[in-house]
Amino acid sequence: MRALFKWVLRIALMLVLAAAVVGFWKREEIQRLMAVNSLFSPEKIVHNFSHMDAAFKTVNLPRGDGATWELPYGPGFDLPAGTDQWIEDRSVTSLLVMQGGQIRFEEYYLGTTPDDRRISWSVAKSYLSALFGILLDEGAIASLDDPVVQYVPKLQGTAYDGTTIRNVLNMASGVTFNEDYLDYNSDINRMGRVVALGRELDDFAASLQDSFATPGEIWKYVSIDTHVIGMVVRGATGRSVAELLTERIVQPLGLERDGYYVTDGAGVAFVLGGLNFTTRDYARFGQMILQNGVHDGQQLVPAEWIAASVLPSAPTASGKIGYGYQWWIPVGAHEGEFMARGVYGQYIYFDQPRGVLIVSTGADRKFRDPGVNEINIEMFRKIAQSL
Repeated sequence: MRALFKWVLRIALMLVLAAAVVGFWKREEIQRLMAVNSLFSPEKIVHNFSHMDAAFKTVNLPRGDGATWELPYGPGFDLPAGTDQWIEDRSVTSLLVMQGGQIRFEEYYLGTTPDDRRISWSVAKSYLSALFGILLDEGAIASLDDPVVQYVPKLQGTAYDGTTIRNVLNMASGVTFNEDYLDYNSDINRMGRVVALGRELDDFAASLQDSFATPGEIWKYVSIDTHVIGMVVRGATGRSVAELLTERIVQPLGLERDGYYVTDGAGVAFVLGGLNFTTRDYARFGQMILQNGVHDGQQLVPAEWIAASVLPSAPTASGKIGYGYQWWIPVGAHEGEFMARGVYGQYIYFDQPRGVLIVSTGADRKFRDPGVNEINIEMFRKIAQSL
C-alpha cells in the first residue's frame, strides 16, 4: 500500500511539474489570451486602450530624427450645447478640434493624457488606404482591377480567388465573415485570438472558403478584407507594411512620438486595426489628408487617390452610410465630408470646405447601440458648424 501511495505521489508530482513547465513555456500566450478576454471589461478598457503593447506583440513605427510638425493653437471657442453630455455618454477619452491647421480645442478625459498612444481600431484601415494609394501611383501595383491572387498566390483556391483589389478596398469581396464583436465564436473574435496566441493572420485569411455573393455585387463590412489589402502590399513590394508606412507616411509627418502596430505571431502588422498613436499624431495624419496629401510642400499621398478614396464607390444600400476605399462617407454628406472610424468610438472626421478636422478617441462599450454612430456624426457636424 505504501509503495502504491509513493507511486501515485510521484505521478502527481510529475504532472504538476509538467504543468508548470508547459505554463512557463506558454506563459506569453496565456497572458495574451487573458488580456484579450478582459480587453473590453468596464474596469480595464480605458487603461488597455492606452497600453496595447503590454498585452500583444508589436512592431515599432519610429518617428525618425526629423523636426516635429508643430500644431499651433488658435483661438478657443465654446463647444456647442450638449457636447459635455455626449462626452460622458460616449466615454470619450480625447477630443481635438482643428481648423485652418490650428488647434481650436484639445482635452483628455477618463484619466488619459496627451502622451497616451491610443489604439486606432479601424481608423488604421484609412492609413493603409493612404499607403496603398502611394504604391499604386508608383506602379508597385498595376491596377485596382487586378485579382488579389496575382499578388498573393497563397489565396488561390480560397474564398478570395476571383476577387479584385477594388473589391477588397470597397469591402465588397463577398467573402463570408462574421463581424459580430459580441459573439465569442464570431470570425472577428476568432481572428483576435489568432493574434493573441501568436499565430498567423495570413493562414487565417487563407482558411476562408465560403462566399455569400459575387465579388463587387454586395457591400458588407468584413475586416479581413483589409488584411488581404495588406497581403497585396507585401506581395507587390516584398516589404512589410510597417516599414513602408514608416518610410512613406510616419517619418515625413514629423510626429511627436513613435507609433506602433500590434502584430501577429509572424510579426505581420494587424493592419485592419492595430495602429497606436497619440491623439495629436492622429491629427497630423488627418491634417495631411485634409490638405489633399500635402505636408510641408511635399505631396505625401496623391491628391487624386484621396479624392477617389472618399467617394462612396462601394455598393452600399441606398440611403445608408457610404463607403469608399477604406473611408466612410456619412449619410447626407456634402463634398469633402468623410471620416475614418473605429469601434468603441475612434474617429477622424473631415470637413474640407470648412477646413475642419476632428479627432476623437473613446472607450464606448455601447458603440453598437442603435443610432450611436449617427449621434457621433451629428455632434461632429455641430462642432464644425459652430467654428
